Amino acid sequence: MNDLHGTTALLRNVRIVLPERTAEKASLLIHEGRIARVFDSTASQLPAADSVFDLDGLTLFPGFIDLHIHGALGVDTMLASADDLRRVSEFLARNGVTAWLPTLVPSPTEQYEHAVAAIKETMLGQSRETELAGSQCYQARVLGVHYEGPFVSSEQCGALHREHFRSYSGATDLDMLPTIGNERALHLMTLAPEINGGIELVNELWRRGWIISIGHTLAAVDVLERARAEGARHMTHFMNAMAPLHHRAPGPIGWGLSRDDVTCDLIADGVHMDPFMLRLLVRLMTPDRLSLISDAIAATGMGDGEYQIWGETISVKDGRTRNARGSIAGSVITMLDAVRMMLSLGVSEVHVARMASTNPARLLRIDQDYGSIEEGKRADLVAVDSSGDVRLTLVGGRVAHDTRRL
Repeated sequence: MNDLHGTTALLRNVRIVLPERTAEKASLLIHEGRIARVFDSTASQLPAADSVFDLDGLTLFPGFIDLHIHGALGVDTMLASADDLRRVSEFLARNGVTAWLPTLVPSPTEQYEHAVAAIKETMLGQSRETELAGSQCYQARVLGVHYEGPFVSSEQCGALHREHFRSYSGATDLDMLPTIGNERALHLMTLAPEINGGIELVNELWRRGWIISIGHTLAAVDVLERARAEGARHMTHFMNAMAPLHHRAPGPIGWGLSRDDVTCDLIADGVHMDPFMLRLLVRLMTPDRLSLISDAIAATGMGDGEYQIWGETISVKDGRTRNARGSIAGSVITMLDAVRMMLSLGVSEVHVARMASTNPARLLRIDQDYGSIEEGKRADLVAVDSSGDVRLTLVGGRVAHDTRRL
């Protein structure tokens, strides 16, 4: 069958990546958009269901969650309409992503207002579809917004534009950034705690319930410790746009490596970080502290060429982005590419699932519903074949992508 009919569905003959192991030749029952039960190969009888999917030995992962993505298919989250964001959501579902945070770069307030209004409209539209479809939508779900800046270091700007960076002098500076105005919407900010007012900003964000990540920073360890005490316990694209590790100045990289209560995310594209370093970080920090992100820009899915993004020309050649200053300017990978990269480095499927799904959900404080294949959680699922290609994506138990008959 190509779609789910009724309130129950059975996925059978599938390898399932569970939180602690991979179940071979297993089955999974979905009821009203949630995982009702997982059956291993010893089950003598499977329950009846309204729809049955024979997945013919595919591997089932929890749906990927992208914390950090600027766009795809020519769509830039800073300029996108709600329809544009829906196109990105459909593209992401084809690549195994079931939830994402549109990410915004430092910009004038009016551009922020446009971008957040489109995100809000997209979330509202997906919510209405959910009600009409009986608690499911048919594309990757927009969870909120990620502000990458503007409160970051001008000395570690990366591809961000310094002219839009800001310092923090009080709550009114934060009030200038538009929010979605929905209690279920998530708000994440990447910031540099060493800027003027940085620690006070961390405190205010924590008070307001924002998720806080440290990035685009050259902060010293004592500053980072103060930020951690105020609630900043995650780091954005670890090792990128940070002061490099030095034996007399450990900085953000040394601090991040040493703190067991601090998590980090990685761009696993082989460009932002050498594959050797990816493997080393998994060994040093363990998969429980690492999340995968795409940091994908509007050129993703478009191939090599030159693109007008963020007011400048960004070139893409052989999967590497470059702006006029010669800096890497985001990536053109998907979460699926990052998952493939980590698997190719010998990281187990269970650990990769944590990095692509479980850990992002935990960071966003939604792991009670998202991020792993467990009874009671949302049926956000992606089935891949032996080549690592997505064959089926379910969002809230509904088919968002299905190529099994093509």
